[in-house]
Amino acid sequence: MEANKKNRRLLRLQGASFAVLFLAAVGLVAWLSTRYHFQADWTAAGRHTLAPASVALLAELQDPIRITAFARQSELVATRRQISDLVGRYQRHKPDLTLNFVDPDMAPDRVRDEGISMDGEMVVEYQGRKLHVQQLTEQALTNTLHKLARSAERKVLFLEGHGERNPEGGANHDYGAFGEQLRNKGFHLARLNLTATPEIPADASLLVIASPQVDLFPGEVRLIQDYVERGGNLLWLAEPEGRHQLDPLAAQLGLAFHPGTVVDPTTQLLGIDNAAFSVVVEYPQHAIVRDLASVTLFPFAAAIDAGKAGETWQATPFLRTVPRAWAETGVMQGAISYDAGSDVAGPLTLAVALERTRPAAEMDTQDNKEPAADDHDAAGPQQRVVVIGDGDFLANAYLGNGANLELGERLINWLSHDDALMHIPPKAAVDTRLELSPLLSGIIGVSFLFLIPGGLVIAGVVIWLKRRKR
Repeated sequence: MEANKKNRRLLRLQGASFAVLFLAAVGLVAWLSTRYHFQADWTAAGRHTLAPASVALLAELQDPIRITAFARQSELVATRRQISDLVGRYQRHKPDLTLNFVDPDMAPDRVRDEGISMDGEMVVEYQGRKLHVQQLTEQALTNTLHKLARSAERKVLFLEGHGERNPEGGANHDYGAFGEQLRNKGFHLARLNLTATPEIPADASLLVIASPQVDLFPGEVRLIQDYVERGGNLLWLAEPEGRHQLDPLAAQLGLAFHPGTVVDPTTQLLGIDNAAFSVVVEYPQHAIVRDLASVTLFPFAAAIDAGKAGETWQATPFLRTVPRAWAETGVMQGAISYDAGSDVAGPLTLAVALERTRPAAEMDTQDNKEPAADDHDAAGPQQRVVVIGDGDFLANAYLGNGANLELGERLINWLSHDDALMHIPPKAAVDTRLELSPLLSGIIGVSFLFLIPGGLVIAGVVIWLKRRKR
C-alpha cells in the first residue's frame, strides 16, 4: 500500500479506534467483575478446590459453623490472607460458615480465656463444641470438623496381650497408619489387656479384636462374651489359622468359620501372584458398603458361615468373593486347585454385620421406660457387631490397596453409630507441588529476568535497523 497522506490518516484512525474499543472492552470487563463473581481452579490436582471428603463432610453438617481466627492485622497480613483463602473454600460450599478475625494485641483477655498459643490459631465452633486449629491446611481443618461432627467422644478399645495388631505400631502387620487416621477423625484409641484389667470399661464405644496369635484365657473369653451379652459393639478380625479359644464367642454370635484359606483366581488377572489374596468387587445395599465403588483386597482370609446368626441377630453378609473362589484346605504351596472332596466352593462370605436391639434398651422398652441418653449418644439403641475373616486388609502393608482404608473407616463409623459420617471419603486431594532445585530455580529466574527480555530487545533492535535501511 502506498504511504500517502490519506493512507496515513486512515491508519491513525484505525489505531485510535482500536485503542478506544480496547479500553472500552477492558472497562466493561472491569465493571462486570464488580457485579459478578466467577472462579476456576485450573491446577492439575485442584489445589485451590476442596477435596471430595471435605465437601461431603460439609454437606453432613447442618448447623452453622463459626470460626474465630486470632491473627495480627498490622504485622502478619499474610496470615490473615491465608486464613481467608482457606476458609473461603469452605464458605463456597457452606454459606453459613462465618469467619471473624481477632487481633491478639487488641484483645489479650480473650486470648487468655481461649488459650491461644500462637498467631494465626483458629477456634472452630459447631453445636456448642469448639476445637482449636493451629495448622492452616485443609486436612487440619477438615479433621477438626470431623471431630466436631461427632456428638460425643468415641472410645475404641483394641484388645492386646495375645499378639494382636497394634494400633500404634509401625510394623507391616500392625495398624499404625489406620490408627492415625482414626485419631485424626476424632476417635480416642486405647489398648486393653484383660489380664491386667479384668473388665471392659462401660464408656467404650467399640471393642476391637484384631487377629490374636495366641490363645485367650477362658476368663478373658467370658469377659468378652459378657460384654457382647450386655450390648457392647464389637469388631472381630479373625484369621484362617484358628480362633485361639474364641469359638464360644463365635457360637454366641451364631457364626462358624469354614476351614482353610480363601483362594481367589481373580487376583491373578490383576497381576497378584499369591493365590491367597481375595478381592471383593461388588457390594450389597448395606450401610457399611453402600456406594463403595472401588475393590477391596483381603490377604489370607477365612470364610464365614453365618447360617445360625439369623436366630438372634439381623445378620447381613456384606463382603463376598466371586463364585470361582474357594476355601483351600490343603497346603498353600505350588500349584493350587479346587478339590471337591475337601475344599469349600464359592462364593464365600468374608464379613458379616450383626445388629439387634441392645439388651438394655430392650429391657427399658419392656418396662415402658425411655432409653437412657447414653444408649443413643455413645452406644446407640442398636447393638452392632462385625466379624471379618481377615485382619490383614487394615495392616500397614495393605491399607493403601483399593478401598481398604475407606472400608475400615466405614466399619468404625458404623459400629460407633456415626451413620451420618459413613460415606465421606477418607482421603483428601493430593496436593501436587512443584519442587525445584536451586540450579533449576536459578535458570528459570535468569531466563525470565534477563534472557527473554534481552531477546525481545535484540529482536526489536534488529527489526528497527532493517526498517531503517529500506
